[in-house]
Amino acid sequence: MTEIDLIQLNFSPTSLLVLNVILGIVMFGVALDMKIDDFRRLFDLPRSALVGLTSQFLILPAITFLLVTIVRPHPSIALGMMLVAACPGGNISNFFTYMARGNAALSVSLSAISTAFAVFMTPLNFAFWGSRYEPTRVLLQSVSIHPLDMLTTIFLLLGLPMALGLWVSHRFPTVAERFKKPMKYFSMAFFLVFVLGALAANFDYFLEFVGIVALVVFLHNALAILIGYTGALGARLPEADRRAVAIEVGIQNSGLGLILIFDFFSGLGGMAIVTAWWGIWHIISGMTLAWFWSRKAPAVVDAVSA
Repeated sequence: MTEIDLIQLNFSPTSLLVLNVILGIVMFGVALDMKIDDFRRLFDLPRSALVGLTSQFLILPAITFLLVTIVRPHPSIALGMMLVAACPGGNISNFFTYMARGNAALSVSLSAISTAFAVFMTPLNFAFWGSRYEPTRVLLQSVSIHPLDMLTTIFLLLGLPMALGLWVSHRFPTVAERFKKPMKYFSMAFFLVFVLGALAANFDYFLEFVGIVALVVFLHNALAILIGYTGALGARLPEADRRAVAIEVGIQNSGLGLILIFDFFSGLGGMAIVTAWWGIWHIISGMTLAWFWSRKAPAVVDAVSA
């Protein structure tokens, strides 16, 4: 193993506990903007939903594994890539899809269902693909992580707050309407502060190793977007749906990934740096792609293929 595989980023247990609680609050706030209809809507768009979820939870982790075997990054970086690929879509994908003139309703629905599925799909994908590659299997064995432990943590971080938020949204729609917008700003601010705080506390490590992860993250993120778009194109989805799926697959919940790294891997250097840089880069790539697409309305003729 190299130095990046051995370093551990500094993050106090108290800070980590606070971050776990805040992420739960953020997920609760995100769920305030969801409705049961967001889940039901997927039955009205079965092909788009199937393409989006298949790209997110099956194709992206598999292609990530393939990328790792070709590029052969440091083991901890490879494990970080696999964890990012196993995470659900990030909620800022909805904003980017709207900006890109994509199918925002589909984006919201995919975010909702992928977050719900992540409770069991994230630990399952991470354990499965991490154990298929010898260098990452060694790392997994060294910490003796069990998928059930990660499932429980993800349920507490995502599943339970999401269920409570959906209940409040359904039972008290006026309250949900009042708080959902401030919670959106809070969630974006929290994510940026979290990533920047993690980097600031370990800035020397970040400066030393960011060059190693930058190209890998660029390739990984570009592949994720390409997987979403080409999968939707191959399924002959309308252009607005293609944009929604591409952005959904390209924007991952790296905040969840970082917390899992600090929870289960004690801030393992390569994992944390690649995930933190993912969190920064996918905002840049998402904004750029959304701006590019915003300049061209989806072709109306595409809708007939739906």
